[in-house]
Amino acid sequence: MSKAGVSYQQVKIFGAAVRIFHWLRALSIVALVATGFYIAWPFVVGSASTDVLVQGWIRFSHLIFGFILCAVTLARAYLYFFSKNDIERRSLQDVLNYRSWIIQIKSYFWMGHLDHKGVYGPLQYMTYLMISVMAFLICISGLILYANIYHEGLGGALWGAASWCTELLGGLAQVRIWHHYITWVFIIFLVIHVYMAVWMGIRFKHNSVDSIVSGYDYHPEKH
Repeated sequence: MSKAGVSYQQVKIFGAAVRIFHWLRALSIVALVATGFYIAWPFVVGSASTDVLVQGWIRFSHLIFGFILCAVTLARAYLYFFSKNDIERRSLQDVLNYRSWIIQIKSYFWMGHLDHKGVYGPLQYMTYLMISVMAFLICISGLILYANIYHEGLGGALWGAASWCTELLGGLAQVRIWHHYITWVFIIFLVIHVYMAVWMGIRFKHNSVDSIVSGYDYHPEKH
């Protein structure tokens, strides 16, 4: 395809599974933040009827989206290491190359263009790695809180490890505090992530929001 006299090459970068998991994770994080704040400080007054349990439904929703986030976190880790498409794994080469860091930082000051081997630049890669670690930690802390409340079924199966982690982290109150701290990491990340995704599309005409929707990116053809 061509635009303004420049020819672009269509490149498939994200498969269907990666795109689905991305939006499931985004939906889960937004829902968990909203329901989590409500659980911490209820701000909706329920009906006077005893048949309506607002806090119960909010907690139920929090659990559902929490388990979705746990499943997506595990699935994304599996795809990173074992997917046939290695475009994400190739990004590690740029992380280990100091020249790639210089190129990306310069590009943010409108000096030159991005040039990386994988789908992410080194700064993006490290940011996504950090948020993946945070997702893992918030899932662990969430499961610890779950096992301390629900002592049958899955909660009962997790109780042995959860009680050990609770003691290791300084008690249940401290686990809850860490759970809240990590929530704020996600809130800050979401704001920056949306801004940078839109900015990248405007600045470089690729690696933008539409690639995680369609799976395709567009690069200027080299002549």
